Amino acid sequence: MKKQAFNPYLPSWEYIPDGEPYVFNGRVYVYGSHDFYNGYVFCMGDYVCWSAPVDDLGNWRYEGVIYKKTQDPENPDGTMCLYAPDVTVGPDGRYYLFYVLDKLPVVSVAVCDTPAGKYEFLGYVHYSDGTRLGEKETDEPQFDPGVITEKDQTYLYTGFCGIGDKSRSGAMVTILDKDMLTVKTAPKIIVPGSEYSKDTPYEGHAFFEAPSIRKRGDTYYFIYSSEVMHELCYATSKEPTGGFKYGGVIVSNCDLHIDTYKPADMPTAYGANNHGSMVQIGDDWYIFYHRHTNGTWYSRQGCAERLTFGEDGSIFQAEITSCGLNGGPLVGEGYYPAYLACNLFTNEPSIYVDERFPKIMQDGRDGDEDPAYLGAIVDGTTVGFKYFDMKNIHQISIDVRGYIKGSFEVKTAWDGKVLAQIPVEYTNVWKHYSTPVEMPDGVQALYFTFKGEGKGSLKGFYLEH
Repeated sequence: MKKQAFNPYLPSWEYIPDGEPYVFNGRVYVYGSHDFYNGYVFCMGDYVCWSAPVDDLGNWRYEGVIYKKTQDPENPDGTMCLYAPDVTVGPDGRYYLFYVLDKLPVVSVAVCDTPAGKYEFLGYVHYSDGTRLGEKETDEPQFDPGVITEKDQTYLYTGFCGIGDKSRSGAMVTILDKDMLTVKTAPKIIVPGSEYSKDTPYEGHAFFEAPSIRKRGDTYYFIYSSEVMHELCYATSKEPTGGFKYGGVIVSNCDLHIDTYKPADMPTAYGANNHGSMVQIGDDWYIFYHRHTNGTWYSRQGCAERLTFGEDGSIFQAEITSCGLNGGPLVGEGYYPAYLACNLFTNEPSIYVDERFPKIMQDGRDGDEDPAYLGAIVDGTTVGFKYFDMKNIHQISIDVRGYIKGSFEVKTAWDGKVLAQIPVEYTNVWKHYSTPVEMPDGVQALYFTFKGEGKGSLKGFYLEH
């Protein structure tokens, strides 16, 4: 029996951001960097891989460690972190992993015969004279490689452009020869950074980092994180090496710009940096991105949403949900863990994550397979889940812990009518509370707003007949 697919799509104790999804041999593989729960910087772990059948996107399999940070000859002691990678199938049919280490301006390459086997270090991208790309005097530092291979050559997209840094021009494309290491055509700027975007269509959404490339039909989609960080934007061209025109925002991990269920300028989750890409799975296209947990930038989890395209190839911004890869709403009955929340905010609006706000968290340490929950809930906290196909729901229950006293209001919109109130009281263990509710039938969102005193946690909820 197929499992339902949720956001985040991996187990709640796994932290794989910067997701680059691909379909190989009937399975979806996601390559990303590896954060730790309670990590103090980005990308502290070795590369691991997860995969799922294309027709069962809730059934993810751990493929294990595919590459260790100590395998790079420049990093034998493991003091540098593996930043966001990408994978492409080379002209020889093998799988090539491109990445950068956190303190080096060069691109490293590893290779494997299978999508998720043990990758082995191959070399550094270099010019024909042996100089490594990123170390020539005229080079800009390399960062966040994204790759696509067509016939005998590979297009390598890189770049990082901090606001105020005029030494960084924008996103670059470099053409590599069929050995996957030798520069065939030197880097060329294709999308401007913030210091060079004034009076262009990119102004306000200029390139920051996270370049990724995909092809849909005869159109190349260049996907990147913009200068505001929480959004993934895109530009399109009929050629891989230039002519890219700004398209818009694909997804924001705080849902800014979305105006279907709230004002467009209202953030309904705590965002920060973003990185991901899109992939076709069956007849549908999805955007993979990441969210932030634990009140920090450093414990990020992969999410995905289904995309809608216009006839001209434009992408409509995807709304963040709890059911991204499910192909439709979740079953509107039974138990759901609170870490599936796609909306989380208080009376103090904030686009960016901060330790002061409610957060997804877990007990134990990184690697402990303990289910996550919602912590630091205070007066005015609203938690939202979308979407469920509700039928004949007459009771709702929650599991709550902490020194918290008041009630949770139950609604189908963040500012909607209060359908029920669930009183809660001080407790240092998880306690189960229930109340009758007349939930409207049909596809609904579900929101809980806490009114009261103290600070507590929500483990999950039950929709009952």
